[in-house]
Amino acid sequence: MSDPDPDTDAPEAEAGPTVVLLDVLPNGRPDDDRPPHRKSPVAYGLGTASFRLYELSLTDEADVSVSDWIDIDGPSVGRYHEVSVDDITRNAAAEIEYAVADIVESDEQRFVDFYNEAGPITLRLHQLNLLPGVGKKLRNSVLDERKRGPFESFEEVSERVPGLHRPRDVIVERIVEEIREEDLKYRRFAGREE
Repeated sequence: MSDPDPDTDAPEAEAGPTVVLLDVLPNGRPDDDRPPHRKSPVAYGLGTASFRLYELSLTDEADVSVSDWIDIDGPSVGRYHEVSVDDITRNAAAEIEYAVADIVESDEQRFVDFYNEAGPITLRLHQLNLLPGVGKKLRNSVLDERKRGPFESFEEVSERVPGLHRPRDVIVERIVEEIREEDLKYRRFAGREE
């Protein structure tokens, strides 16, 4: 067995966020008036843990494209900073839903656990009610079913909770809403650290 590589085997708590690239601008930002030889390649990415949006200054050697997953403290990124949805390109904004779906698909148990662990926000509002289309009846069905045992997959949520036919898509829809709507009162996914 070889010695662990500190760049790839570092504990996740010490590594920077991983992002899914939403748009790559190899010639820099279009609103940058500097001559082309002075512009740096730029990309926009979505954090896989926090669903935060980032603008990344890429190194000249970076060989990346839309939908790639990269560590923003890795060799392809020079600098980065958090941005809002209003700061990203139209192409990046159009990719958000696909990136969120990829993140949810790649870490299904994390999001299935939302159905297992969601709790009340206030006396009248439950975290499950933040999901599109989940009212009192569906919320109570989820709560009743999870008392019988935790859900193991989205398929199981769908099978055990009548009326909740697309539990994965409902989560994706809520995350996208939290990313796009900065003034939402309650957030469960976007902008929170895991």
